[in-house]
Amino acid sequence: MSEICVVGSINMDVVTYVDVFPIKGQTMYGEKVREFPGGKGANQAMSCARHGKTITLIGAIGNDPYGNGLLQYLEDNHVDISHIKEKSAKTGQTTIIADKQGENSIILLQGANGELTPSDVTESIKSLSTCKVMLAQMETPYETVLAAMKAAKEQGMFVILDPAPADHVDDELLKHANLVLPNEHEAEMITGIKITDDVSATQAANIFKTKGVPNAILKVGSQGAYVFDGQYLSFVEGIKVNAIDAVGAGDSFAGAIASALIDHQSLKTAAQHANIFAALKVTKEGAQAGIPTLKEVIEFTKERKLSNYL
Repeated sequence: MSEICVVGSINMDVVTYVDVFPIKGQTMYGEKVREFPGGKGANQAMSCARHGKTITLIGAIGNDPYGNGLLQYLEDNHVDISHIKEKSAKTGQTTIIADKQGENSIILLQGANGELTPSDVTESIKSLSTCKVMLAQMETPYETVLAAMKAAKEQGMFVILDPAPADHVDDELLKHANLVLPNEHEAEMITGIKITDDVSATQAANIFKTKGVPNAILKVGSQGAYVFDGQYLSFVEGIKVNAIDAVGAGDSFAGAIASALIDHQSLKTAAQHANIFAALKVTKEGAQAGIPTLKEVIEFTKERKLSNYL
């Protein structure tokens, strides 16, 4: 009886930590290598689960040690895995280089994620009649994401698109979304507008609106986010923290938005809460392992004397 369903990728993240990024042709020493559960879909599902929401993940893995371990981790953290398909390809994997400033570069091997089909997702979504919100990203095939969004819209779900990677996002996809969550680079790629201030953010948000998406949250990194509710634009300031690992921050944000909307929060209040959630994430290693709990968020808001948007 899930409240939220996520359609998306499931990966193992292999992270190498370095002082600074290597340049082309350079050999350098790394500090350490760690493996973490990842994938944008699984990360966002975990964020919802950490909010105490009932959550179903629709995705694909391979029949291999990575896939088996990732499934167990999701189940142990209260994510419904009954709609995850086993495919012939290997489980998806990312190779990540992370520096001491918390920035990262990522190489994605799609693996089983690339074999998730439109029929896989539509059959699952049709059976999830209790879901109110559906969250999707772009680490599975375009046709699969489109089919998922169409099916969710037909079911009366509120459809959130995190357009990452943004390469294949088009007008046909966007018209099935109720809310879009691009960062500044994705927003510029889709709308052609470089977001630098309120005026440019309003222009980008209105372009999304003309493409059929009534609501937008335009993320501008540690600065915060512009929130557009279809009529008015507002700005939510970022929260300064000592960042050590930015992997999964956007996914933590997306899951927090979906969870806040389930609780009938306004879009601006949802973004305020999501900013806190993402800020805490970057203070810890691991895309999923670093996602905070509600208890940690409450303690952080008291410590920083922030309003508690729970």
